[in-house]
Amino acid sequence: MEIIHRIKELQAALVPMRAAGKQVGLVPTMGALHEGHASLVGRAARENDLTVVSVFVNPTQFNDQNDLKKYPRTPEADCRLLEACGATHVFLPSVEEMYPSPDTRQFDFAPLDKVMEGACRPGHFNGVCQVVSKLFDIVQPHRAYFGEKDYQQLAIIREMVRRLHYRIDIVGCPIVRAADGLALSSRNARLSATDRREALAISRTLLESRAFAATHSVQETKQHVEQLLAAAPGLTPEYFEIVDGTSLQTIDAWSRSENPMGCAAVFCGPVRLIDNTSYAGVPHTA
Repeated sequence: MEIIHRIKELQAALVPMRAAGKQVGLVPTMGALHEGHASLVGRAARENDLTVVSVFVNPTQFNDQNDLKKYPRTPEADCRLLEACGATHVFLPSVEEMYPSPDTRQFDFAPLDKVMEGACRPGHFNGVCQVVSKLFDIVQPHRAYFGEKDYQQLAIIREMVRRLHYRIDIVGCPIVRAADGLALSSRNARLSATDRREALAISRTLLESRAFAATHSVQETKQHVEQLLAAAPGLTPEYFEIVDGTSLQTIDAWSRSENPMGCAAVFCGPVRLIDNTSYAGVPHTA
């Protein structure tokens, strides 16, 4: 496994490989890696000849500078995990390497980026698109892998690829959960022991809402989840929305979508967590 810090060095390593017909997979990350990331890297390693993993805490996608400062950084542990998972190249650039000058590009993928995370975190998805498009241009992968926990991000990246005509297959990978159900996240490292226990109410509520949804309307299900999250000790919900899985727009009836998704953002103590569940396949009677 090669650890590379400079764009030119990474490109020099990859160009002859692509010329030889090698397939390249890319897994963009912000580090503080866990088993969720490992599942992405493992899949990329199985499906490609080369697997490039970027480890870069991208400053342009943080609308809260305090959140940027507190974001966990564990590069040495990250590299150990990546080597064990089959990564062939780790790209560890500095901010100056990725942004030698300010990136003033503005991306607008309305209506996908105007709701939920887009409404709560102004500028977040613009920063995501800035860094992901840079990585696509640098690596020129055949496939890129993203987790479905960041469901809205995945939808926006797919739209970016479509509109900008990137010839890249975007592979969405299922949420990886701890044995107790909590969605794995780098931010979990910031949870106290008490917060960690209380955070379980998020995944538990979303999972249980699938059964509730079978006999209740969209609005009743939304209110039920909101009430449970608001009543859970230690949690402060920011939003819960039931949306179409493609357009990300809210729906008012289960029949309005082939893949209804329930998406939540919840503060657990000082840490903001997101999670989601699909209502596809639920036999609705309401």
